[in-house]
Amino acid sequence: MPETGGRVWPVLPSVVCLLSSDFFRTMLTVHLRVNDAATGRPTPVRLRVSGPDGTNYAPLGRFTDFPAGVNEDVGGGLRLGREAWFTIDGGCEILLPAGVPLRVQATKGPEYHPLDATVTLGAGQLALRFAVERWHDRRADGWVSGDGRCHFLPPHAALLDAAAEDVDVVNLLAAVQPYPSIDGTAYRTVPHLAAFSGQGAALEATGRLVAVNTLNAHPALGTVALLHSHRPVFPLTFGGEDADDWGVCDWCDQCHRKGGLVVWAEAFQRHAGLVGGEALVAALLGKVDAIEVTGGTRSAVLPWVYRLWTSGFPIPLVGASGKDSNRVPLGAVRTYAKPDPTEPNRYKGWVEAVRAGGSFVSAGPLVGLSVEGGRARVSARSLARTDALELLADGDVIARAGVTRDGATFVAELDVPVPSAGWLAARCVPTGSAGFAHTSPVRLGPSDRSGDAATALRPLVEATREWAEVAGRYENPRRKQALLDRCADALARLAGRS
Repeated sequence: MPETGGRVWPVLPSVVCLLSSDFFRTMLTVHLRVNDAATGRPTPVRLRVSGPDGTNYAPLGRFTDFPAGVNEDVGGGLRLGREAWFTIDGGCEILLPAGVPLRVQATKGPEYHPLDATVTLGAGQLALRFAVERWHDRRADGWVSGDGRCHFLPPHAALLDAAAEDVDVVNLLAAVQPYPSIDGTAYRTVPHLAAFSGQGAALEATGRLVAVNTLNAHPALGTVALLHSHRPVFPLTFGGEDADDWGVCDWCDQCHRKGGLVVWAEAFQRHAGLVGGEALVAALLGKVDAIEVTGGTRSAVLPWVYRLWTSGFPIPLVGASGKDSNRVPLGAVRTYAKPDPTEPNRYKGWVEAVRAGGSFVSAGPLVGLSVEGGRARVSARSLARTDALELLADGDVIARAGVTRDGATFVAELDVPVPSAGWLAARCVPTGSAGFAHTSPVRLGPSDRSGDAATALRPLVEATREWAEVAGRYENPRRKQALLDRCADALARLAGRS
């Protein structure tokens, strides 16, 4: 034992390990950088470095164990099973062991080849350099990608995640969220409402922007994302503990008066027993501009959306990750739209392109649909394998093409005659979660099957009317009558009487 000032101090085995020269030879602080192959400059990516036993290594300033619950320090990290990923701005310092094989992975959205390399650090090696390469650049064709809805990320974290996932427009939506306090009370909070930016960007850099707007929700009548509104639309919630003296249609009307875009979020999900609710009523009355899609072709939303389109309401689609924790990547499902190139406001351009309907949603594949001269031309290209490319008319598959390999990508094409009425849309059927894509509808004319589709939707509206009569808690009878009148108008629309 060493002696210091006449006293004898014990030396623990762990201290011996830390003081040994072997430790400093085997653990190295390494500067890791990932460049864009086209520019040779550092580019933000999602990064994972792991050892042969699956151990995750975190960049300095980060931790391999981080929260992954809803509204728990969201942004900058991603927990996928046992894998820990970290968003970096193109470079980081990271403590790594020498002399053992390390797996370095990096991704940058669906248009970049993923990086997956194995390296072994030599003694004294202090730098690692990698590159990621685009296989396709949709920006050259005028496409702009956007995530229709995410929550609880600080705007700066959202901007970095956007660059790492190759998302151009991020809609960060302030939503009411209970927050448990140490005093035992679950307070209602609205994270990041103070960052509300409305029709502009809260933050913008290198061609990416984060816009902060609101998500407005009723526990039974539905949820709407109100994008590009020049002022917040209040109240953010009603019902539940409060009276039902408001309406989803009122939210839609106010948003439109403020120049906004109304997206039906969580569409056709069961809210307190209602599948459509007043959100469906608003869609039938022309107050909804787009319908959100967060899942693949097995999503429960699509059969109902097809019925809505067939009934004569060809509302465009918006893709959204719905990210609210560190278990969901930003842009997991995204929206591609083609803005007017003369529009100087990048956010407004994307919003108006979505409103116009020339968009598609995707979890990976890039899909195109054009109709001319009685024929539809459809194409799809993706790094992720898809099961098939399908063309739908009034909800039925009228053409299907298998995928083939073209180098590192999968491709499929269709060129087929189409009917003169109804609607068309193309979709990629995934073999996994990453191979889904779906276009917004192309309206050709009134559908011969509109009556059957309307018949399927009518009970949903009638259930909302019954809810207003039986379950709604109104302090102002006129608010109840307003919803009953709207249900009657929606039923008339379905019947083709208005």
